Amino acid sequence: MARPRFLPDNMTLLLVAVVITASILPCTGTVAVGFDWLTTFMIGLLFFMHGAKLPREAVVAGLTHWRLHLTVLLCTFALFPLIGLLAGPLLSHVLAPELYIGLLYLCVLPSTVQSSIAFTSVARGNVPAAICAASASNLLGIFLTPLLVGVLVVAHGGQQVSLDSILKIVYQLLLPFVAGQVLRGWIGDWIARNKSWLKFVDQSSILLVVYVAFSEAVVEGLWHQVPASMLATVLVINAVLLALIMLLTTFGSRRLGFNKEDEITIVFCGSKKSLASGVPMAKVLFASGSIGMVLLPVMLFHQLQLMVCAVLAARYGARPDQVAQAAATESGGD
Repeated sequence: MARPRFLPDNMTLLLVAVVITASILPCTGTVAVGFDWLTTFMIGLLFFMHGAKLPREAVVAGLTHWRLHLTVLLCTFALFPLIGLLAGPLLSHVLAPELYIGLLYLCVLPSTVQSSIAFTSVARGNVPAAICAASASNLLGIFLTPLLVGVLVVAHGGQQVSLDSILKIVYQLLLPFVAGQVLRGWIGDWIARNKSWLKFVDQSSILLVVYVAFSEAVVEGLWHQVPASMLATVLVINAVLLALIMLLTTFGSRRLGFNKEDEITIVFCGSKKSLASGVPMAKVLFASGSIGMVLLPVMLFHQLQLMVCAVLAARYGARPDQVAQAAATESGGD
């Protein structure tokens, strides 16, 4: 039986179920402490497996297309934050401070890896460049996202990123990633053959962090602070942000002289934000009581980008093949 088009993907349904569960049955006390230790372990395992999975050959091969990669990185770590900052005077009047910090956090996250590459492939874009650009974005995000959070969040009244937070980024995220890269020669083939394990670790770590974060937020009175009207406002703001960034990446790549395949790669890698990186980083960077509200914009944006990019990738993929079109034109002229 075919899956109904209106039904969200399984991960989104699981996220909704976890938020509902945390709202009804939040974990507290020693159970919460146990879950917190478990999520720390799962996040380390997640970044270890991503390090073991990342093909160095693909990164080296894609580095020659430096203009494309620089464009994607500027969209991800400069254009997005700039839009968030410029919109600040307006958004700070319609959103709770923690939600606006969540939007700023969304703006400084790295791009996705799996979905960026998948959508680029469906749209018949430059897949090798997408692999390199998305991988580079995630690797640099380990350094740039905490740095940008420290600059932007502190400037808007959020908590300061302390030395302890930076050390947590190093030993919870960076060291496992580097260890995975070092051991890739021994376990890389096994990881490639067992991608379902990586997907399981990926999704499980996200769901665990979301459950623990929302449990604490619910205990702190999250749903009294965020009424349905404000949730709808966040959704609209996310939709406007996504539409704006996709327009800028599309027409900007054309003005810069990129071909259609490169344009597709820039659009899908430059407009996406990673929930898989955002959730564990939020656990390290923000106070536990505020993570729930900070993650709300990220979770809503995640679903929006998947829905919009699926439609856009199908439209790109349905375009006529240029080689076949040129051959048909020549044949018609004979």
